[in-house]
Amino acid sequence: MSSAMVDLSGSGAVGTGLGQGSGSNNNAKKTKKSRTRRGKRGRRRRNKRNTRSNKTPPPYFPPEVALKLVNPTQYRFEHLATQLKWRLQEGRGEAVYQIGVEDNGLLVGLTEADMRASLRTLKRMAEKVGADITLLRERELDYDSDRSTRKIAEVLVRKVPDDQQFLDLRVAVLGNVDSGKSTLLGVLTQGELDNGRGRARLNLFRHLHEIQTGRTSSISFEILGFNSKGEVVNYSDSRTAEEICESSSKMITFIDLAGHHKYLKTTVFGLTSYCPNFAMLMVSANTGIAGTTREHLGLAMALKVPIFIVVSKVDLCSGSTVERTVRQLERVLKQPGCNKVPMVVSNPDDAVTAAQQFTQSTCVTPIFTLSSVSGENLDLLKVFLNILPPLSNSKEQEELMQQLTEFQVDEIFSVPDVGTVVGGTLYSGTCREGDRLVVGPTDQGRFLRLKVGSIQRNRSACRVLRAGQAATLALGNFDRSLLRKGMVLVSPKMNPTICCQFEAAIILLFHAKTFRRGSQVTVHVDNVRQTATVECLQGKEELRTGEHAVVRFRFIKHPEYLRLGAKLLFREGVTKGIGHITRLLAVGSEPVPAGFLYWWLKCSNLQV
Repeated sequence: MSSAMVDLSGSGAVGTGLGQGSGSNNNAKKTKKSRTRRGKRGRRRRNKRNTRSNKTPPPYFPPEVALKLVNPTQYRFEHLATQLKWRLQEGRGEAVYQIGVEDNGLLVGLTEADMRASLRTLKRMAEKVGADITLLRERELDYDSDRSTRKIAEVLVRKVPDDQQFLDLRVAVLGNVDSGKSTLLGVLTQGELDNGRGRARLNLFRHLHEIQTGRTSSISFEILGFNSKGEVVNYSDSRTAEEICESSSKMITFIDLAGHHKYLKTTVFGLTSYCPNFAMLMVSANTGIAGTTREHLGLAMALKVPIFIVVSKVDLCSGSTVERTVRQLERVLKQPGCNKVPMVVSNPDDAVTAAQQFTQSTCVTPIFTLSSVSGENLDLLKVFLNILPPLSNSKEQEELMQQLTEFQVDEIFSVPDVGTVVGGTLYSGTCREGDRLVVGPTDQGRFLRLKVGSIQRNRSACRVLRAGQAATLALGNFDRSLLRKGMVLVSPKMNPTICCQFEAAIILLFHAKTFRRGSQVTVHVDNVRQTATVECLQGKEELRTGEHAVVRFRFIKHPEYLRLGAKLLFREGVTKGIGHITRLLAVGSEPVPAGFLYWWLKCSNLQV
């Protein structure tokens, strides 16, 4: 009976290799004596291996738990269905099954009849747990002429969404101005190719001057859905946002950021505040790496956001020009500062491999070459996005949901007949309609009570908001003038720690002269963006490019809510640096004790 294999454990194949170095004579004698002890039995094994056929051994693949899919018994079928359900929970609604693979990673393959039977069994298993299957790729193995041709297959199993809890991934779109960022998003989300004059990007712009100049200056969000069968769900066929959310099992939320250098602060805010899972760097094939391309690449790497690259406008260039741009990108990615492994995607098989390796290794950087006008290789990017798995598993997600509620405020609106609305990302916990939270800090360090009204996620109503999801919350008649970007909505049970001073371990990426006490920089920490003054540098008088130090900063306007260990990015003109927060300090330069701030606010008769 043939068997097929499925990854339920996530473990990899372990290969053993023995290497010998030049040691002492005593070690050599010991090695020789140990070999002698093996005796004739060991020599017979080696001779037997040597007399075998010299044919190339079959390739190995990362192993997955053995699964017998051909005519399983009812008991075995129920066991396999339970395994699939567990696998879908671990993968947050997705799982990739590899059929025809031994549990030790050996590609044995299945005959045509056994492969068809295995796929039918897998489809029955998926239907039992409310999921659908999609055949990603199928390959033939012909490593032994004495055996018939055998096949292996990779199948994507995706659960049909329930209770609006589809898998949502956020992708920040970076790149120099005029590299085709907004145009590509318009083509992906609208389902129509561009006319070569920017028609596809018109629906993405939020301001009149953006339409007139063709340049993005604000942050906009666009959604692209995939249903349980892996088919694209977008605004084509006159779909609305609500219909896209209802029909999708997986949602890609694109964060369209500005490419021009004068809007750099907006781009940095989008990267730090909206917590993107991935970054898509756009490079124009006819101009190559120009303008802010290197800067955007450096920002994403500094914030440790996984990056994949799209080379656009290949319809305007010859093949040699596109090849030159790709070679230029490969040289930059291989530099010591990047240490990336570029992977050019040229066919659907490459796209599947790139999606699987992209999240397993931080070094792999897929490169796509496509055109938004002719549609060349556009399907390869869709295949990649369809298979792209989340970075966090269900256990990490569950741990975040068990924490107290913390919602970061990134946008503030006034909507007629609704009232004040805030948009942002839920960092931890859960949020429901009717929850009572506190928002702050205000300029005076206060936290104000409020009640959450309705919740909308991806422009459709949502009953429960979970950690890691972005949404908008209606706050009713709450005074908008009391709100600002950078605030947080937290549970009243939390003692929120706010500070005017903090210490951070930083590295100065670039400075024209020296970085010293009294310097003022714009600090970005999560959704916080404020000018801060350097109070002191521990152990040093000044810093130069590339040097490390622990620096104390003081906000010049109002206190902020910060978290220990949060990533920090600061800039001022050409000055740039990164780091993480190591200590939070009160006004008197003393650490803030747990619960002290909450007690002080109450004793001061401030509103909490």
